Amino acid sequence: MDILIYGTINSVTLALYALGFALVYGVSRLPNFAHGALYVLSGFIAWSAFNTLGLNYLLSIVLTMIITALIGAAIYLLFLIRVRGMAISEIIASYAIALAILEGLRWIGFKGMTYTLPAFIDGSTSIGGVSVDYQRLVVVGAGAALVAFLWFFTRYTRIGLALRGMAQDERAALMLGIDSDVMAVVAMGLGSMLAALAALLLLPLGNIVVESGYNVLILAIAVCIVGGIGSWVGAVMAAFLIGFAQILTVVYLGAHYQMVVALLAIILTLILKPSGLFGQQKELEERV
Repeated sequence: MDILIYGTINSVTLALYALGFALVYGVSRLPNFAHGALYVLSGFIAWSAFNTLGLNYLLSIVLTMIITALIGAAIYLLFLIRVRGMAISEIIASYAIALAILEGLRWIGFKGMTYTLPAFIDGSTSIGGVSVDYQRLVVVGAGAALVAFLWFFTRYTRIGLALRGMAQDERAALMLGIDSDVMAVVAMGLGSMLAALAALLLLPLGNIVVESGYNVLILAIAVCIVGGIGSWVGAVMAAFLIGFAQILTVVYLGAHYQMVVALLAIILTLILKPSGLFGQQKELEERV
């Protein structure tokens, strides 16, 4: 029972890590390696708004998501738009931005284990004899609601349909009058907002530390590669696959092998099926 419950929680956690990364790449084909840095940055923004400025916690959450979305859009407009289409340069530029953000936070003093966010709901309950924090139940509920919202948003709103069109066929979307750069800005803003949402849901379960930015990026990349990079549906499926594999590894081998599972998933996927579970890349080469 504990494997089922905590496997589900871990899977939803991985999905929250990866959805923003998958959304940005799916629409604009930009590998946003600053995703993990934005995750950590949003945690520090929320902490500063709540503790330093003394704002209401709900107001701090809303403000953090808006600011992070604007930062993500600014990253595209100021930096990534200049290297778009050059795959290696996109990776280098976005990762350099991530390093600047994370090490900048460390340099100004945000380090150590003293920075935490309050849980939405304190306490715990028992499910099938397994103790579960209310905050983890909030994470699962919010993750399910987010997937449902993305499904509705991408099918029944004009912006969502434009994002889908850009993801499916950029040239056809351009012929229909959809501006590629505008959609990329929207995708970066939404992807950054999803990173902030993940941080605000998950950071109350631990401390806000710079190092988690690197871990979040690795896990997001692992989920997206296994699911098919650019496919947010594939990212959700891969999150459950890797999430349960990690929990089984913790139970039978040890907690320090969790990251090994993610890295092994990347290697095996690239060897056996480079396009991932639901991806479209390299399918011709795989068939041949």
